[in-house]
Amino acid sequence: MKNKNSTTNKLSIQALIFLLSFVYCGSIFGQDIAGSKDHPLITRYPGSEIGYYEVQKYQKYHIATGPETGYKQIDKWVEAEGKFTRIYYIIKGETTLTEVFQNYKTALSKAGFKTLAQGSNPTSGVSKEIGGRGFLNTFYTKNPYPTNAGIKINTGSSSSAGAFYIAAQLEKTGSNVYVAIGGSQYASNEKVCIVDIIEQTTLQDDLIKVNADEILKGLKSDGKIALYGIYFDFDKTNIKPESESTLNEISKILKANPTLNLYVVGHTDMKGSYEYNITLSKSRAVAVVNELVKKYDISSSRLSGEGVGPLAPISTNETEEGRKLNRRVELVLK
Repeated sequence: MKNKNSTTNKLSIQALIFLLSFVYCGSIFGQDIAGSKDHPLITRYPGSEIGYYEVQKYQKYHIATGPETGYKQIDKWVEAEGKFTRIYYIIKGETTLTEVFQNYKTALSKAGFKTLAQGSNPTSGVSKEIGGRGFLNTFYTKNPYPTNAGIKINTGSSSSAGAFYIAAQLEKTGSNVYVAIGGSQYASNEKVCIVDIIEQTTLQDDLIKVNADEILKGLKSDGKIALYGIYFDFDKTNIKPESESTLNEISKILKANPTLNLYVVGHTDMKGSYEYNITLSKSRAVAVVNELVKKYDISSSRLSGEGVGPLAPISTNETEEGRKLNRRVELVLK
């Protein structure tokens, strides 16, 4: 553990030791839901119980680093992707929300995490500032949890209900770890918090390749074909350069078959609101049409860009692997 040749490894070990010491009481967590456990990098506030637990091999995540600037709008985000762990803690008793906030803040700081954003609002007002209830509502709309999960982060009966938020980053060799913690007072004797940990990795997303012959074969046999080789920046509509090979194959088909007309249809997963996904999917489809028209000299009269958002999944939306299959562009015969 005394590896003087690696400052980063030493920092990671110190972080682990410190955060594990955060739970000094060594209590037995008999009320935790089955299969749940603390994350090895950051454990619970003493006396907490786990009420919800989720681990995904890979997930994209939005870390808010600024306040709300309008109705349900936050302008400043850091995007992260990788292994995702979400733990929902329930803290009963006389502990104040401020104590929970200060302990998490201190633990992360001493462990070497860099603070990206933090804030605490001790009152029950719906604050747009970082750490306010309005802010948390917008944040968790962007990073949603199941409606049946029993999570009470934005509800409560306490007249003194406050809230807090902390986002932090730990730099490690080859990858980063991000932590986002949101907490609120559900009742006078019950506080709750969500601890999200994202261990940065890159998803291998080039597993499915298609060429012009395969695309044409799919169109003739099924009237449509799903494409996974058209890439967009995260939550944006601009097409990434690595999409060129797939776009080139589409243009080959269209040029070789001058009577062929297509709908270009965008699809998303279930993450985010319905309205947002419908808009995003259509905007991306239109971007593909525009690229084929401008760069590959395809007549705009032969193509129509449409979007159906999450309405036509081909796999489950409960796993990242399934969501990856649902995020696609389809070509459909007119």
